[in-house]
Amino acid sequence: MALIVQKYGGTSVANPERIRNVANRVARYKALGHQVVVVVSAMSGETNRLIGLAKEIMPDPDPRELDVMVSTGEQVTIGMTALALLELGIKAKSYTGSQVKILTDDAFTKARILDIDQHNLKKDLDAGYVCVVAGFQGVDANGNITTLGRGGSDTTGVALAAALGADECQIYTDVDGVYTTDPRVVPEARRLDKITFEEMLELASQGSKVLQIRSVEFAGKYKVKLRVLSSFEEEGDGTLITFEENEGSMENPIISGIAFNRDEAKITVAGVPDKPGIAYQILGPVADANIDVDMIIQNVGADGTTDFTFTVHKNEMNKALSILREKVQGHIQAREIHGDDKIAKVSVVGVGMRSHVGIASQMFRTLAEEGINIQMISTSEIKIAVVIEEKYMELAVRVLHKAFDLENA
Repeated sequence: MALIVQKYGGTSVANPERIRNVANRVARYKALGHQVVVVVSAMSGETNRLIGLAKEIMPDPDPRELDVMVSTGEQVTIGMTALALLELGIKAKSYTGSQVKILTDDAFTKARILDIDQHNLKKDLDAGYVCVVAGFQGVDANGNITTLGRGGSDTTGVALAAALGADECQIYTDVDGVYTTDPRVVPEARRLDKITFEEMLELASQGSKVLQIRSVEFAGKYKVKLRVLSSFEEEGDGTLITFEENEGSMENPIISGIAFNRDEAKITVAGVPDKPGIAYQILGPVADANIDVDMIIQNVGADGTTDFTFTVHKNEMNKALSILREKVQGHIQAREIHGDDKIAKVSVVGVGMRSHVGIASQMFRTLAEEGINIQMISTSEIKIAVVIEEKYMELAVRVLHKAFDLENA
C-alpha cells in the first residue's frame, strides 16, 4: 500500500464528465489499497473568468479581495470531485486550503507556503477517506485567504506530498509526460521515460510549460518523486522526475530536451561608463520595481564606455524602459536606451553536458548553417541558452532537435 498524491489541472476537471473520469481513476487506485490525496485546480477558464469579473468592478483589483474571489474556483471543483467519488461509493471529503491548514505568507496573489498541518488529512486517510484538496490556495497567519500564483496547484500537490511523506506525487495534465521539446513545434519529439530534477528545473526555467518551476524546486528540495501523466489516457507510465543520474550508462542521451520562450524582451543601455558599480546602478532600480531579469551581458569596454544588455519578461519591457529613462539614463550618462521585444530564447538542456565537450560548438554551428544570428548566450553546467530573432525560433528548435538526434535517443 502506498500514499499517493494526485494533482489534476484545469483541463482535467473542465466539466462534470471529466470530473467523473478523475473519480474513476482515483477509484482504481483506491481499489488497489492505496491511500489517495487528490489536489484539483479550478475548472478550465474559471480563474480567468473570475479575474475578468473583478476587473469589471475595479480595473486594478485589490490583491486581498482578488484572492477571495479567485479561490472560489477550486472550492467548486473539490466539492464536485468529492461528490463524484461519493456517487461511486467511495468515502471522500473535500478541504479548502484553510481547512487543511496550508499556512502561507501574506503576499496576496503570489503567496509562498510556510507550513502544512497534516493532522486532519492523516486522520481521514487512516479512516479510509480520499481527501480532495483545493490547489492554488492557503491561508495566512491572520486567517486571510491567499493564492499561490499561476500554476500554484502543482506547488500545492508537491507540498502536500512532502508534508505527508507520500510515495509519489502524480501530476495529471493534458500531455502524457515530458517531451524532448514541444510536439506542436517538432512532431518527432519523443516522450522521456525519466528525467532528472536538475534537467526538469532547467527546462521549466527556460520556458517548458509542463510543470511550474516552483513545484519542481519544491520537489527537489524535499526529495518528492514526481511523475507527469495524462488524465486523458488510461495506460502509460508518463515521465518520472527523479534524483538518480544513471552514470556510466551508454544509452544516456547527452541532451535531454530543448526549451524555448518567446515571452522575453531585450533591453540595451548603450554608452555607459565602464567602471565598477555601473551594473548595480542600472539593475537596482529595475529590481526595486519587482521586475525579474534573466540573461545579462556586458560588452568589452572601449574608450571608457560599454554597452549593457539584459532580458526581462515581454510584458515588463515598457515599464523597465520607463524606469531606466527616468531614473538611470541621466544619472549614469548613458548614450541611449532601447528595447526589442521580437526575440526568443532557445535552450538545450542535459546532464550529459558535464562529461561531453563540443555541445556549444555543435549548437552554434547548427544555427549558423541556417543563417540564424545569436544575440546573447548564457550557460550553466547542464544548459546552453541563446537569444535569437523571434521569427527564427521554431526553425531553430527543429534543426537543433535533429542535430542532437533527439527523436532517436
